[in-house]
Amino acid sequence: MTFSYRIKFARPRPVYLWTVLDVQKWLRRHCSDYYPLYWEKFQQHDITGRTLVRINETTLLRLGIENADHRQEIWREIMKLRLKTDIIEIRDLERRNNMNYD
Repeated sequence: MTFSYRIKFARPRPVYLWTVLDVQKWLRRHCSDYYPLYWEKFQQHDITGRTLVRINETTLLRLGIENADHRQEIWREIMKLRLKTDIIEIRDLERRNNMNYD
């Protein structure tokens, strides 16, 4: 007797659907050194996932993150998130495109 099944991995919720709380979790996980310093700034400005991926260094300065090293580190993590999000979207498009040709 053989069993055939596909393992379906839970996909992370798309960043553009993240709430302020989701962004807080991301900030705590990926910018843990700076989380205690800046979590309130992100919360006060209602930074959602859609907003997060649009942030640049100037925006971080406007949020009140004055330390250039801190801004650069947070910016680097945002860029990684943006890249990861883009890769997921490209793979989804390719998958849909391949399904149309099957």
